[in-house]
Amino acid sequence: MRCNWLVILLLATESALAANFSVTPVRIYMKAQDRAVAVTIQNEGSAPVLLQADVYAWSQKADGTDDLVLTEDLILSPPIIKLGANAKQVVRLARLKPADASRQLTYRMVLREVPEATPQKDNIQVSIALALSMPVFVTPTPARREMTCEGRRADAATLDVSCANKGSAYAQVREVTVRRGEEVLGRYEGGLYILPGARKVVPVKASSSLPAGKLQVSVTYDDGRTEVFEVEAG
Repeated sequence: MRCNWLVILLLATESALAANFSVTPVRIYMKAQDRAVAVTIQNEGSAPVLLQADVYAWSQKADGTDDLVLTEDLILSPPIIKLGANAKQVVRLARLKPADASRQLTYRMVLREVPEATPQKDNIQVSIALALSMPVFVTPTPARREMTCEGRRADAATLDVSCANKGSAYAQVREVTVRRGEEVLGRYEGGLYILPGARKVVPVKASSSLPAGKLQVSVTYDDGRTEVFEVEAG
């Protein structure tokens, strides 16, 4: 499994180059007693690539908006990695800040390509800078998510499913399904993170107008657990 590319086009040119690299794991878990974890970076391209790592403290506002602040709570050693063609390197993500005994600490590690522009005869060949953003979780044993979800009709064919996390660890919504009996009216599929203290709204669109009366909503999380509740569609 690989993280989605965050592609940043530096300049509009007639031609462009992009590196191709991957990171394992794509979601990094640390226990409270862990001082460091191993991360494997693979250059899958035929040219050398230079990469730089930054770590951000990751929180969410009450409405679920992400807030990233550069931090030195965690560091990747080394922070600058140069890989030859098809080369692989194992690096260490080390924790400098003590773990919280009661709640999960959440971060984002962003690994960016440092591009190089190469002049050509009649045009300039400019690289596309690629970046991978990976969630990092430092989790003490007592930390748990605590989710409550509810739904309301947003328009004729959309049910807004609002989920709040009142716990001390993240939740990730993988699927939301709206049914009437055995009939599936609408489905959301994704990987929506809801950090402690945040709420997010998932709009589930049906192929046609939602019927009046009671609808069944199921919310499935990344650990496979499912919450089921009913909504009066009106």
